[in-house]
Amino acid sequence: MSKMSTERARIALNGPTMGTRWSALFFAEPDFDPAPIRAALQAAVEEVDGQMSTWNAGSDLMRLNAAPVGEWVAVPAHLAAVLRRGLEIGRASGGAFDIGMGDAVTAWGFGPGDAAPDGIRAAMTASRRPAHEALEMDDARVRKAAPIALDLNGIAKGYGVDRLAETLRDHGISDGLVGIDGEMRAMGFRPDGETWTIAVEAPDAERRTPHSILALQDAAVATSGDYRHWVEVQGRRLSHTMDPRRGAPLIASPASVTVVARTCAEADAWATALMVLGPDKGATLARRSGLDALFLLRDDTASARGVGVGRLFSEEPAAIASAEGR
Repeated sequence: MSKMSTERARIALNGPTMGTRWSALFFAEPDFDPAPIRAALQAAVEEVDGQMSTWNAGSDLMRLNAAPVGEWVAVPAHLAAVLRRGLEIGRASGGAFDIGMGDAVTAWGFGPGDAAPDGIRAAMTASRRPAHEALEMDDARVRKAAPIALDLNGIAKGYGVDRLAETLRDHGISDGLVGIDGEMRAMGFRPDGETWTIAVEAPDAERRTPHSILALQDAAVATSGDYRHWVEVQGRRLSHTMDPRRGAPLIASPASVTVVARTCAEADAWATALMVLGPDKGATLARRSGLDALFLLRDDTASARGVGVGRLFSEEPAAIASAEGR
């Protein structure tokens, strides 16, 4: 039965986080005061950023990075949860998702500083152990079994979206849409009983246009692409997504990969892993892992061709519609 409501007010909140902005959309009674929940949402994402930022030398993540190999380091609960999930997906993806690429991210100029040729050479020649082999966890403690620089940019934003959703629920709101810079999580239904509609962005660096539209309920979506953040080397744009095998940006990848999952942290990390693996190996792993994923591949005309994996993108085409003409 449709959950109809015509009297509820539309509440749209947003604020700064992680170099971009968070957003929350839900409906409430006309006399609803949004100030307390806005403050709680801001506090939730600031807590994530404060624990996991590589731009803040005082963050819990950077404290862990600075610790000697072999020393147990106590970490707060949210950071522990993200590290554990990152290691799980790293292992499940065969190292395609690797939270231990902090040296390469920094060297190539995707951290607080500029690209550094010496750092690039070091990152590309380093003898690496994937994070799921180089990091040990014991409840709320972590230690490094080998030198490693951790970077959570491929999962922390998604986890921040999950914290926004949890904060809404803590305030008694079970229906809403939350996001950080395009990573989104849908909760329940809209007031008219319909699912939430979310655009899958076309891989176009010059403008923001939808490629297709998703209808989601109690699910999260994240996209990893090569068209928003890049460095230019000898006239060639290189994606911010790192290839763990090379210690360098991907040189051949899909234009983007979109993943729908139970949580946004999972969707965020798996989108990165599938970008690294590419459309063939990535699609094979997505099928084996039961993932819903959409690979957008550029053709000779610079248009994007979609390759869908999973029930949502291939078996039920009504769940995703072309954005043309909408």
